[in-house]
Amino acid sequence: MPTAPSIHGDELLLASRALGEGVRQTELAVPTIHCGGCVVRVERVLGGLHGVERARVNLSTKRVTVAWRGEIPPPLIETLEGAGFAAHLGDATADDKDPVVRELVQALAVAGFASGNIMMLSVGVWSGADPATRDLFHWLSALIALPALAYSGRVFFRSAWQALRRGQTNMDVPISVGVLLAFAMSLYETLTHGPHAYFDAATSLLFFLLVGRTLDHVMRERARTAVKGLARLAARGATVVHEGGAQRYLPVGDLRPGMTILLAVGDRVPVDGVVVEGRSELDVALVTGESLPVSVGIGDAVQAGTLNLGGPLTLRARAAAKDSFLAEMTRMMEAAEAGRTRYRRIADRAARLYAPVVHLTALSTGVGWIVATGDLHRAVTVAVAVLIITCPCALGLAVPMVQVMAARRLFDRGIMVRDGGALERLVEVDRVVFDKTGTLTNGAPRLVEGGRIDDGALAIAAALASRSRHPYSQAIVAAARTRGVQPALVADIGERAGAGLEGSAEGRRYRLGRPDWAVDGGAGSGVVLSEDGRPLADFHFDDELRADAREAIASLRADGIDAELLSGDRQEQVERVASCLQLPALAATSPAGKVAHLASLAAAGRKVMMVGDGLNDAPALAAAHVSMAPASAVDVGRNAADLVFLRGNLTAVPEAIDVARRASLLVRQNLALAIGYNALAVPIAMLGYVTPLVAAIAMSLSSIVVVGNALRLGRGAGGARQRPHGGDRPVSPKAAGATA
Repeated sequence: MPTAPSIHGDELLLASRALGEGVRQTELAVPTIHCGGCVVRVERVLGGLHGVERARVNLSTKRVTVAWRGEIPPPLIETLEGAGFAAHLGDATADDKDPVVRELVQALAVAGFASGNIMMLSVGVWSGADPATRDLFHWLSALIALPALAYSGRVFFRSAWQALRRGQTNMDVPISVGVLLAFAMSLYETLTHGPHAYFDAATSLLFFLLVGRTLDHVMRERARTAVKGLARLAARGATVVHEGGAQRYLPVGDLRPGMTILLAVGDRVPVDGVVVEGRSELDVALVTGESLPVSVGIGDAVQAGTLNLGGPLTLRARAAAKDSFLAEMTRMMEAAEAGRTRYRRIADRAARLYAPVVHLTALSTGVGWIVATGDLHRAVTVAVAVLIITCPCALGLAVPMVQVMAARRLFDRGIMVRDGGALERLVEVDRVVFDKTGTLTNGAPRLVEGGRIDDGALAIAAALASRSRHPYSQAIVAAARTRGVQPALVADIGERAGAGLEGSAEGRRYRLGRPDWAVDGGAGSGVVLSEDGRPLADFHFDDELRADAREAIASLRADGIDAELLSGDRQEQVERVASCLQLPALAATSPAGKVAHLASLAAAGRKVMMVGDGLNDAPALAAAHVSMAPASAVDVGRNAADLVFLRGNLTAVPEAIDVARRASLLVRQNLALAIGYNALAVPIAMLGYVTPLVAAIAMSLSSIVVVGNALRLGRGAGGARQRPHGGDRPVSPKAAGATA
């Protein structure tokens, strides 16, 4: 039966994208998604709509991608709103501010202030205050607790109400019931001049729960999307040459196949195209990850997002922006991130069973006491004590506290954790896949065989190269500086776009650049220095291996973890590094090829960690089970990775795995403590031997035990591998022992 037209149907249709065979795709921003349970519910309600082929949630971007079939869009927004999730067309990541964490911190502050003050009043009651003073303190506690519960408790009340409206339950339902019943019981005791009130229990419950909720949210929100950073690499527009020679600047969205585009030096290629005029060099790191520029000329294909370094080019567009390479990279990133959000964290899995068990336990306790005694007040008091003593404070703190301590421990070792869930995934890693350029190597061209080049030739080359920002030029200048060679006196230095540099000295003409330009007859290879058309020296470049690459690989192997090399670089470059490190390797691999390779490993049951730094590594970093990038990586690479090592040590990879394993052990200990506490305390509470006040104290003590156990991760050396003193300093090329 066809679905009724949506009130947002026209907007959804206009914003959708055709996938072929009658299927269209729509993306919605759903800012209220905050956990794994939300992911499951959203995908389930949308997947049940007529015409919907699939629905996938990206938790980090808070977006939902829906593929649907038909002429009329399904009622996506109305369905989500009916399920309790506000949704709209647009980008949920447009605003970098996080209103949720601000709300949680403010609620935590209010709950902490209220519980502290009420606890001080309770001390007076416990000390044996007379009835009049006791009643006064109870009323003062009620006046403090009421606004605190209304303000701080809304975090849980709102979520619980939305779940109950849909006929469902979640962790926040027993929390809300316990807090409200504790307050109601306390208010009743105050009105009837009873000896006991539990306002301190209600506010303390909120305080401890908000501590865990805030820590967990902060750790989750560190997992930011890299898609936004990748979009910054797209050109905003381009100058198009129309018939008759007229030139006009058009936004990138208006570029169409067949258009003639002018590309200046320093511009990024706006859409996939072919060079029809000019010659230049492109930074193609986005495609191959290789730091060395690639020469292009007439007839060569260029891809969107690559950077023009040399001279002006004229291109003929082959694809629109939405069908170009950069758009495909963005789609791969989004798909990879959405896949990762489907990983269910330990706390999420534990929470699935918690709410129904607590409800059933408290309800059966209340009913049992009514049947046994007929005393409604007693039955409610015991049921409230059960709800309070089983309140998931310890469970809520078990995981985030350990993750915070692990993040601090790793930060002390120069490693930044961007996603708390990554620590859980890191424990499962059994294979590490390394990129080459900038990861296993230093990522910058280096002059090789420099000792075979005459000092005089190197001095002239350094003089010419000092006037250019080209990576090869900088490598020549650096080599001359290392050998103590001063640049020669060369006049009239100029740079020929896409060819090289030239200048004159003592009546001779010198050129440094492509052999076919610098030398008569085009003799030579690599970068050639010529004198009046005759070759003087050939310059060849390579990339130096990181000093501690061997140590990192050896540590992984000692831990039983395999490693391999996956690179977009040329076969000979990759084989050289693979041979030095004795690694299996795949070369000339595209970004899509890297993602496909990781998918094949995952299909074989491997838990893969990707370590890379380039633009072309971003989809693979997002697609891997867990990922890491050096701080020297481009912004997109760092944003796509779960962890970033801030210092130059590649040993950060095995160190992170080591700390994650210790953290995993503590998490399981904490969960065991929380479960053991409930197994011991719940039967005692059900038998009526625990008042709500004692239940609140026991709950607080269980939380303190969990926190104390988590703090053990921050003491001492911990098991993180120790580097020799000064091990974070750069290592000389000789100490590296090899070059890439």
